[in-house]
Amino acid sequence: MQAPWFPTPPSVPAEDRATAPLSLRYEDVAQDGRVRLEALPPGLGEAIWRAIVEKRFDAKAMLATGTIPILTRFVIEAADDPIAVGELSCDGRLQLAHAVDAAGAVDRLYFNAWVDLHAPRGRTNLPPPDRAGEVVRVGRVFAEHVFTRPFAGPEDRKVRDLHGEVPPARWAPRALAAAADLPPGATPIGEPFTSDPFVFGLAHTDSNQHVNSLVYLSLFEEAVVARLADVGRSPVVLARWIEIGYRKPCFAGDRVSMRFTLAEVDGGVAAFGAFVPSGDPGTDRPHAWVAMGLS
Repeated sequence: MQAPWFPTPPSVPAEDRATAPLSLRYEDVAQDGRVRLEALPPGLGEAIWRAIVEKRFDAKAMLATGTIPILTRFVIEAADDPIAVGELSCDGRLQLAHAVDAAGAVDRLYFNAWVDLHAPRGRTNLPPPDRAGEVVRVGRVFAEHVFTRPFAGPEDRKVRDLHGEVPPARWAPRALAAAADLPPGATPIGEPFTSDPFVFGLAHTDSNQHVNSLVYLSLFEEAVVARLADVGRSPVVLARWIEIGYRKPCFAGDRVSMRFTLAEVDGGVAAFGAFVPSGDPGTDRPHAWVAMGLS
């Protein structure tokens, strides 16, 4: 299964590309040998932040001005080849870009990252699969960030240049809410569903002072699997792709619900929906929009 939307990685200079290893944990690989989606984004930390950003950019200078690239979107795909718990090879590329407003003026700056992850086919503590040792693509990740000054006043939060310069690449951002749109050919399963409300705790947060971006993935998958069982579909499935657009972070103590529609897509099942404040009668201001495919 592939995500309905995944931006093509651009051609970038050698200094904006890097390869780095990533070690897997036992919980990163499901019992059938397929990698879980949450195991792949850490490749950004190794192949982008440590291998490129720390060498190419003066992070301290950006932080001194309060300028931070804030994650706004993940698109993650995982392949179905079995792999053993071991090491992935992460091929990353980074592109800084700008978007323009309706008048053609620079409106925002973007920090976009792509990672391809590879590993040999194999199994952990089990007989090897066919073609064992063949290096295969395990998955790929796209992460979109917007440069902002989150602690500045509303009129000063937008970042339109970095130290007086504008990255030459042009980026046309996709609407965050588009993640929740059913793609052509999708067949809805049952009625739209709203989960019981739940409360985020400190265990859901990280040192960025809000709910960790990957927590949304695991919570959404759990809700979708439970809903599949409720409507008589097999719950023995694993998330193979996700697109999630983050509008506003959640914090410890926030109460939210998930609203989504199940659908048949490309021979598997998918869910399209959003994380919304509990008790909110509308779906127009979610914390995040999300789509997930499982097989």
